[in-house]
Amino acid sequence: MPKPSNNKTIFKRVANYRSLHIYQKAEVLVIITDIFCKRFLPRYGDRTVDQMNQAARSGKQNIVEGSEAAMTSSETEVKLINVGRASFQELREDYEDYLNKNNLPIWDSSHPRYDKMLAYCRTNNHVDAYRPLAEKCSAEEFCNMALTLCHITDKMFASYLKQLEQRFVEEGGVKERMSDARTGYRQEMKNRLNELEAENRRLKAENEALKKQLEGLQKH
Repeated sequence: MPKPSNNKTIFKRVANYRSLHIYQKAEVLVIITDIFCKRFLPRYGDRTVDQMNQAARSGKQNIVEGSEAAMTSSETEVKLINVGRASFQELREDYEDYLNKNNLPIWDSSHPRYDKMLAYCRTNNHVDAYRPLAEKCSAEEFCNMALTLCHITDKMFASYLKQLEQRFVEEGGVKERMSDARTGYRQEMKNRLNELEAENRRLKAENEALKKQLEGLQKH
């Protein structure tokens, strides 16, 4: 019997994480946070350096791991993306703490440079756009740029999680896709067997007709 062709798959198609704007923003935060720590924090004896670098790296890596897990487990993907979001929220707190401890302002919409900075951070997703600024701007400028990126990234995380939720509702997880694949295979096998049985009945009928014709010829 020919092997049935079952088009259903248990694996989910996933995008290349490097093409995601949320990953690109995360990569920017990893690079500029390292620059910030080297420029504005003590080289030794300050645990904040490790905390900030680890929070930034954790945020980015959980996007990577979540994207890789997405093929087989929607649940694991969502958990990892949530961990990544929490890591960047922790990083945001560190930048806010630095500003507060050093009596530097957190820019809001009333600040004369806020809108321009927000537009720049929304538009640019690659580290090359930020590295020159990170190397020369003041601590106040640096922290507010990083905070803006953290806020934008957090909104992107929220939007991405909603997309994952909608995709799960529409496509299901691996268990649902496995069940669909098995159901599709069984149905295809059933249809194929029905076709073969019908073909067998047709051949038997043709065979009987040929026998009768042969018997008639032999009588003559």
